[in-house]
Amino acid sequence: MTSQTTTAGPGHRPGEPDRSNGPGTPDSPHSSDGLQAGLKNRHLSMIAIGGVIGAGLFVGSGAGIAAAGPAILLSYALVGLMVVFVMRMLGEMAAARPSSGSFSAYADQALGRWAGFSIGWLYWFFWVVVLAVEATAGAKILEGWVPGVPQWAWALIVMVVLTATNLVSVGSYGEFEFWFAGIKVVAIGAFVVVGLLAVFGVLPGSDNPGAGFAHLTDTGGFFPEGPGAILTGVLMVVFSFMGSEIVTLAAGESENPQRAVQKATNSVIWRIAVFYLGSIFIVLTLLPWNDKSIVKDGSYVAALNSIGIPHAGQVMNVIVLTAVLSCLNSGLYTASRMAFSLGGRGDAPKAFARTNKRGVPQAAILSSVVFGFVAVFFNYQWPDTVFQFLLNSSGAVALFVWLVICFTQLRMRGMILRESPEKLVVRMWLFPYLTWATIAMISFVLVYMLTDDDGRQQVLLSLLVAALVVAISLVREARNRKNRTAVETPANT
Repeated sequence: MTSQTTTAGPGHRPGEPDRSNGPGTPDSPHSSDGLQAGLKNRHLSMIAIGGVIGAGLFVGSGAGIAAAGPAILLSYALVGLMVVFVMRMLGEMAAARPSSGSFSAYADQALGRWAGFSIGWLYWFFWVVVLAVEATAGAKILEGWVPGVPQWAWALIVMVVLTATNLVSVGSYGEFEFWFAGIKVVAIGAFVVVGLLAVFGVLPGSDNPGAGFAHLTDTGGFFPEGPGAILTGVLMVVFSFMGSEIVTLAAGESENPQRAVQKATNSVIWRIAVFYLGSIFIVLTLLPWNDKSIVKDGSYVAALNSIGIPHAGQVMNVIVLTAVLSCLNSGLYTASRMAFSLGGRGDAPKAFARTNKRGVPQAAILSSVVFGFVAVFFNYQWPDTVFQFLLNSSGAVALFVWLVICFTQLRMRGMILRESPEKLVVRMWLFPYLTWATIAMISFVLVYMLTDDDGRQQVLLSLLVAALVVAISLVREARNRKNRTAVETPANT
């Protein structure tokens, strides 16, 4: 294994590990942090497009529709707007300073060592718990197809295969994700097109009456559960957007990080509009929002059944399995790169920051997957206690990450303008007003979660874990400061 090589970046303090963790020049095949630029432009494009599409969109949207009715579209639009703003801020920083640690590295530079340490480890924790959730979801589908193999064995097989993929090279991760994301994108695109034809009654052989937009208001109006249900819907859909930021981590291993980040940031609006709002809009126009099949079979399966697509359930299972594998693949990649970045900044074991001859952070990948395996075991052994605690204590981390990105961008804008203004090629709109507005929106969602029974538990447990991680970071920082002082103070003679 070859050791990671770093170069001191802007803001580096003597006597401390370098925390810039940025790659070399955009045209270089090797990053200065030891990673290789193995992701091609087509990989980054598809990771960017598919990054906002998780299994939660396919599986969880039915519950949101049942809770808010057609007004769930406004819930998706509000959260989508929040994600667009957050991605614009993150894009501004990532285009100027591409890094395998993305927002964690930027928080380290802009807000302090404690911030980079804390949000980095919380984000890592979030994704290793996601590994267990997605492995179990995939195993359930596979067990239904091949019941002779137990569910735990399928979970193990899926985890081993994707771990091997990530260990081979970053290019193999990109290739797998290119096809996984491609299937999701094609499936949703086809669903929207076919659905629109059925909505207007022009799809040959369709079983749907083709009511046009009537279903948006014909069952209790557009707000059947009242305007307040929009906020309830926000709580139910916000976490299905997590993952949009993956492309800014992956950009550090691409041939042209700046260009990749620009494209991903500029395309996030239409991605959310088509894949989230577009597909949910189709479901709501094909069926009355209170149709029992939406919750029973899932919103997409119910919509396909209403059109008369044969074997809709199995078709959707294939697509959901693809989404699960994509999420697993990206989750392992993301967790390992965050661990790698933390190791390079001295906030994790040094072994995490080493890459092998293929530019792969082997120790970071294996450590992440080991915790994922442990979480899978917890899911089977103590699903209602230990694993439920893990789920709830990572539940609000997405919102914490977005908040940190906002506060980091407030500080980082000035740093970039002072040190390298020519790199400010992506700019947050109406800075700083929209940044503060986004902070207010995210804070409101967190506060509103406290009024919801499930949401309250997630926020409080996530805050508890966050407080613990911040406390550890502050203790470490105080100890390091004390050690530096002891070294710098001449001994009394």
